[in-house]
Amino acid sequence: MKIKKYAAIDIGSNAVRLLISNIIIEEGKEPQYKKSALIRVPIRLGADAFVKGKISKDNTQRMLDAMNAFKLLMKVHGVKKFKACATSAMREAKNGEKIAEKILDKTGISIDIIGGKREAEIIFSTDLNTLIENNASYLYVDVGGGSTELTVFSNGKLISSKSFKMGTVRLLNNDKATNTLIFDKVEKWIKEHTKDLKKITLIGSGGNINKVFKMSGRPQDKPLSYIYLKAHYEFLKQMTYDQRITELGMNPDRADVIIPATKIYISAMRWSKAKQIYVPKIGLADGIIRSLYLGKL
Repeated sequence: MKIKKYAAIDIGSNAVRLLISNIIIEEGKEPQYKKSALIRVPIRLGADAFVKGKISKDNTQRMLDAMNAFKLLMKVHGVKKFKACATSAMREAKNGEKIAEKILDKTGISIDIIGGKREAEIIFSTDLNTLIENNASYLYVDVGGGSTELTVFSNGKLISSKSFKMGTVRLLNNDKATNTLIFDKVEKWIKEHTKDLKKITLIGSGGNINKVFKMSGRPQDKPLSYIYLKAHYEFLKQMTYDQRITELGMNPDRADVIIPATKIYISAMRWSKAKQIYVPKIGLADGIIRSLYLGKL
């Protein structure tokens, strides 16, 4: 048996994460990926990028500090390989490439700024594919701070996928008319690409749906129903931001974005006529580690 330690840095619109995993390799068996450590830093880059068009000096410095800290953590953990990927906030910020160059110069960490389609491909390289049954249809929904990735699968094949600028941080900062317009576009896309499919099931990924699932107390392999998710959404909406922190124990940077995120999942279920949503504990960082090990990154 061999154990390799790999790491992934996920630079999102709502938070920056470092995931360190042990890869357990045994002859004749599929490799096992076991999380060793997960560090999440709430640097809300999207609040800069989607409103001002560029990342502020303060958040640039926080990014530098985080990367230096991650570098030291990876050193003490004995990480052999790692990869850093940034999504919509860094992609849309006018100074995103410049900041990536600065971080490389100061820390030695090279950041790949990836598109929405590439992000979805990396996430799908995780254990997500084990959920896909050959004779069923699925709508995969990954909600981030800056974008939502949608992918339709049927009979074991990818039918269509698209990335929309409908992330939680973006929705919080947009005006109502802009949000209505983007929801209309997503509704049209989902209905168009699922109209000929029967009995669709949603697969949801992202920090917010993971939080909702954890609060439900359901076993990991069991889905949430549309009725439950809608009722939970109304429950969360009735609470104030402060109550979600003090009574539900949410992090301050989760307590606001969880509302628009849950609305996206509910809307996707309604538009696709899905009655259930599965929530595997996967994300971009998991996909980065698996892709890195398989030589795809």
